Amino acid sequence: MTEDNILSANGWVRGRLVHAHGRIVAIEGEPCDPASNDLPYLLPGFIDLHVHGGGGRDIMQGAAAFETIARTHVRFGTTSLLATTMTAPSEEIAGVLTALGEFCEQRRAGCARVLGVHLEGPYINPGKLGAQPNFAHTALLAEVEGYLALAPIRVITIAPEIAGHDALIRTLSGRGVRMQIGHTLGSYEEGVAALAAGATSFTHLYNAMSPLHHREPGIVGAALAHARYAELIPDLLHVHPGAMRVALRAIPCLYCVTDSTAAAGMPDGEYQLGSHTVTKCLGGVRLADGTLAGSTLTMDQALRNLVKIGLPIAEASQRLSQFPADYLGLPERGRLHTGAWADCVRLDRALNLTDVMVEGEAIDFNDA
Repeated sequence: MTEDNILSANGWVRGRLVHAHGRIVAIEGEPCDPASNDLPYLLPGFIDLHVHGGGGRDIMQGAAAFETIARTHVRFGTTSLLATTMTAPSEEIAGVLTALGEFCEQRRAGCARVLGVHLEGPYINPGKLGAQPNFAHTALLAEVEGYLALAPIRVITIAPEIAGHDALIRTLSGRGVRMQIGHTLGSYEEGVAALAAGATSFTHLYNAMSPLHHREPGIVGAALAHARYAELIPDLLHVHPGAMRVALRAIPCLYCVTDSTAAAGMPDGEYQLGSHTVTKCLGGVRLADGTLAGSTLTMDQALRNLVKIGLPIAEASQRLSQFPADYLGLPERGRLHTGAWADCVRLDRALNLTDVMVEGEAIDFNDA
């Protein structure tokens, strides 16, 4: 029987993982140091909380795109994800959420599990759109409640400096929605106040937010000084490795996302990102004016990038699996232990992905 270096919830084990009915029933073996052998690594499946698209399709294209996106990302080790919307007219967002609500009810064979929705906009600052289309507007509780009735919205990105948003953060966080600070021109003080009101994370830390200056710490300063959780895009393009190290040192449960677009898993060319046409070239995705517009990153490459800048494999895995699961309050995902979902990835010694399992289903890459 084939053995692996298994990253269990209690540390490395040399042995085998046993599963049944989609769940882990045993991890058999002995504690080990992976450096002492040449066996493959078996890690928890990756959890990506910021996915706009992949395989040439965009979430805002609706129901016909969802399965392609979930099949694309599972080929790169993402076993569960949040479908992430773009800023758009209210009726368009409602239509996409209606379709996502239906899609999230059951996982399709050969696909990553779609855990719910990350609503990135429209409740952002129009002065810090980044690559978001210009349909930003102030959040109203009645509108958000209407959206919540359509789909399982797990995360909402919001600019805290907009009048009325502090009260909305307090109300929705009290209902279990993760309120993330992002696409914001807010001050350090406004960021700290948002955290006190119940905000729990920061959307693509450093990008599309007021930067750190020693006399005006900005939203970045609020995150580095006070956050427990924040998401970061580790494609080595959105954030310099040095700034990544600052965040890794400052924020205990920093987790990584791809912010992937339709261009993920695809050749260079033009793709849709919401209502924008974007171009993939030179390893990135940009608007016509050169603005970064999401990424082409996949989670297996994110792991390799984290290891490249010096993280041990176990810590890199935590930031791609355990911490995002913890952030959403999902103890049965993101770690390998008896009773957890059998979501795992196998990588060779060069950290190339060789096998993926989602809820006990071995993914056939030829069909994915």
